Amino acid sequence: MTAETSLDAVRHEIDEIDDTLQDLIIRRTALVERVRKIKHDWRVKIQPPREAEIIYRLIDRHSGAFPKRELTAIWRQLIIATLSFEGPFSAAVYMPDDQSGYWDLARDQYGMFTKMTRHGSVRSVIEAVNRQQAVVGILPLPHQDDTDPWWRHLVSSDPEAPKVIARLPFAGPGNGLGGELEGLVICPVMVKPTGRDRAYLAIDSEKRLGLNQVATALTSAGLSPTFSALWREEQGPKAWLYMAEVEGFLTLEDPRLDAFRESLGTPLKRVVHLGGYAEPLTAEELGPLVPRSEMADALRS
Repeated sequence: MTAETSLDAVRHEIDEIDDTLQDLIIRRTALVERVRKIKHDWRVKIQPPREAEIIYRLIDRHSGAFPKRELTAIWRQLIIATLSFEGPFSAAVYMPDDQSGYWDLARDQYGMFTKMTRHGSVRSVIEAVNRQQAVVGILPLPHQDDTDPWWRHLVSSDPEAPKVIARLPFAGPGNGLGGELEGLVICPVMVKPTGRDRAYLAIDSEKRLGLNQVATALTSAGLSPTFSALWREEQGPKAWLYMAEVEGFLTLEDPRLDAFRESLGTPLKRVVHLGGYAEPLTAEELGPLVPRSEMADALRS
């Protein structure tokens, strides 16, 4: 058998596998059509926890030389492609003149063909989601030194208000211009637990509280804070807003929040749930980047 004959045989087998993969995509799409009918009356069709659970499961069972980052990218495209015919889907992206990295984050997560609109301010992104001009909004990851934090505009008791639903990038930084840039996704939908979650809370107080004081009270209540920030209303009545990210899934009915209020020892105006997200894949889960030469050797073996 010549090398050319051997190569033709392998290519024929690859073609058969490609046909099988396409047949399975067609079958999967038919099942998603059934899901679409079940979701017919849902205002928002996107289900980030379900999407994360799919990726978690596939990464956990994966083996072989094919890189996990690319595997995740394939399934992200598959998920978004089928989501798009469940109903209109679009993204509003924060993209100031000096930063295009958030566009790259949005494209990696929501696909190269999804309708996306550029917004020069974080407030404009939130308004686009509020007015249903976009299904999701992509915003910067909060920092303690933000002078006008966008998260304060999410502090609402309205169940239809946008909430945090995801953190980007989900499968590690890609080749976008943003480098190590990170962001959050907002959408008017409640997230569900995946077993690997973080939650955001807003604490509205008429009295100034130290960030350490808030963190200590959360810890005492059995909640593990991973980040906190403060914003003060300078105009009108005195108001102090605190935002805290905590480990695990959380709802406003969680008894730990009552323990938090008691531990804080200071009357609060309200505690608002700002959403949460399924934790992104870690570098260890994704594994090392395989050099092209090693991948070629593995594929030839």
